[in-house]
Amino acid sequence: MKIALVDSGIGLLAAAAAVRRMRPDADLVLSCDPAGMPWGPRTAQDVSDRALQCALAAAECRPDALIVACNTASVHALAAVRAALEPALPVIGTVPAIKPAAAGGGPVAIWATPATTGSAYQRGLIAEFGNGAEVTEVPCPGLADAVQAGDGAAVAAAIAAAAALTPAGVSAVVLGCTHYELVTDRIAAAVPGAGMFGSADAVAAQALRRIGQVAEPAATTVDGPVGGLEVLLNGRSAGLPDVATAYPEGAALAVTPATA
Repeated sequence: MKIALVDSGIGLLAAAAAVRRMRPDADLVLSCDPAGMPWGPRTAQDVSDRALQCALAAAECRPDALIVACNTASVHALAAVRAALEPALPVIGTVPAIKPAAAGGGPVAIWATPATTGSAYQRGLIAEFGNGAEVTEVPCPGLADAVQAGDGAAVAAAIAAAAALTPAGVSAVVLGCTHYELVTDRIAAAVPGAGMFGSADAVAAQALRRIGQVAEPAATTVDGPVGGLEVLLNGRSAGLPDVATAYPEGAALAVTPATA
């Protein structure tokens, strides 16, 4: 079993780590676009084109499913990727976890990139899945870039700025960018009392369902099989970027065997 993931940079680590937790035996393919990141400021067509190229490169590795592990790419490129690869290759997009965050009925904050905050796409998700909850959209300028760079000081500054815009007493924070899930603990510390809601676990579980598999984390022991890892940077085979290992999700992947 092999699962591929696509993103401009290391935001895909959260979903990759979730797949690894659910199925340690799964091979992983990480296809990124360091030459084009970040995707957020790019035009919709440019995002679509670049994400599709990453997806096509990953498809050459013959995965069983492909995850578009990026909120921006899921908005602008999911249709194009699916048109190119389905039905032969199931393609799973990433949607902010607004529905579970709003299920409790308490006030919700959605942390997202400035381009996504206030967008028709996000407003539509709030209308469809917000469950009548009071929802505040919080722009997080610079946070994804800081996470991508592994710049702890810049991460702290961006989180502090977003926390200052977050109403006191929110019960849930939706992490509306996959990069943010790599610093969930730091966001949680800045918004005490709020539950954190990312998409990685749901996306990983959906990918397994689409190929008729189930999560079996206990099936692999220390002595059992552990899946391999292949990294593609702009379509070329490479090692895991050094910055990835600054986060637990990347460090865990770094010790897995390379895919032959």
